[in-house]
Amino acid sequence: MALNYIWIFFFLIAFTIGLVKLIFFGDTEIFRLMAEGTLDTSKSAVMDIALPLVGIMSLWLGIMKIGEKAGAINFLSRIVGPFFNRLFPEVPKDHPAVGQMILNFSANFLGLDNAATPFGLKAMNGLQELNKEKDTASNAQIMFTVLHASGLTILPISIIAQRAIYHSKDPTDIFLPCIIATYAATLAGLIVVSIKQKINLFDRVVLSWLAVITGCIGLLVVYFTLYLTKAQISSFSTIFSNMVYIIIPVIFILGGMRKKINVFEAFIEGAKEGFEVSVKIIPYLVGLLVAVSLFRTCGALTYMGEAFKWVFSYFHNIDTRFTDVLPIAFLRPLSASGARAMMLDNLKNFGPDSFIGHLSSVLYGSADTTFYILALYFGAVNIKKTRYALPAMLIADFFGIVTAILISYLFFG
Repeated sequence: MALNYIWIFFFLIAFTIGLVKLIFFGDTEIFRLMAEGTLDTSKSAVMDIALPLVGIMSLWLGIMKIGEKAGAINFLSRIVGPFFNRLFPEVPKDHPAVGQMILNFSANFLGLDNAATPFGLKAMNGLQELNKEKDTASNAQIMFTVLHASGLTILPISIIAQRAIYHSKDPTDIFLPCIIATYAATLAGLIVVSIKQKINLFDRVVLSWLAVITGCIGLLVVYFTLYLTKAQISSFSTIFSNMVYIIIPVIFILGGMRKKINVFEAFIEGAKEGFEVSVKIIPYLVGLLVAVSLFRTCGALTYMGEAFKWVFSYFHNIDTRFTDVLPIAFLRPLSASGARAMMLDNLKNFGPDSFIGHLSSVLYGSADTTFYILALYFGAVNIKKTRYALPAMLIADFFGIVTAILISYLFFG
């Protein structure tokens, strides 16, 4: 689906709902609220997202440029190359984009959001160099963005921190459910795109790597749950992620010194690229986030939630408590800040250790901001035709959400 049709869809749906509210229900405030929402969102897209991203992009693309010249990216490509060559057959062996994608997935995996975005945008630029149709997403770009949007992580630090702020007795008890939910989303996205691109997931190398990744996650979960206390898990998550955040630049700088390159000049070269990319994506962010704001402000998400409640009210043997939290699931792919606000409101009103509080936390951690990623990553390389990227992302989100609900009933129901 092209970004053009997504944009038109959100605007038309929002306008239609607003018109119905005005004519049939006498809601004279709806269009004022929608107009104010577009103004606030357009300002926020630049001031709260794009401008802070300039600094983050400049820093991490500067660090990545040092890593490239030091040979770190090629080193990573050689290690994971056999696995990625099966998932990204269009990308030549030892291409820098492989290492860049690995850094992006690793940063996401460890909860390093600030580092993941610059790595991901650099990877998209590398994949765009191989793309023969410059305005249309390639198979490799779709596979990459779908896997990125699935949000696989083992350290949901921000959620743990928020639960601690609201005085949860056990802020880290959502650790395992979040891992399971995001892993389910990642596998779903991988399977959907692989079927579409006719990638053989039963290849011996692919199966071996998936088994290793699954085994490592399983061992980590076992170690955390059996040998660490809840307080130690929280402390480890924070300390480890912050250490990794500093270790990556140090390793790259040491590698640059070993290669005898001018480390600071390499950093400046990459930082300039980061600034240019940040400026380029601003129109895409403003355009899509404003459309998403209209869709949210008109009440479409509330109606979706009420529709699900109405449907499940007829199933008397089903525990329907999860329907109270569905608005978070609907909003998460559209707006991280909106979904986070809903999660925090539930933590405040129902308590962080209630079923609603637990499910809100796990649901928030089970998906990523799909439409933001779509605009950011494809906008950075001027892709206008995203093909089946959005449906694949939403399918991954769906499996992550369903898994989050089921696993929350298992752990906290």
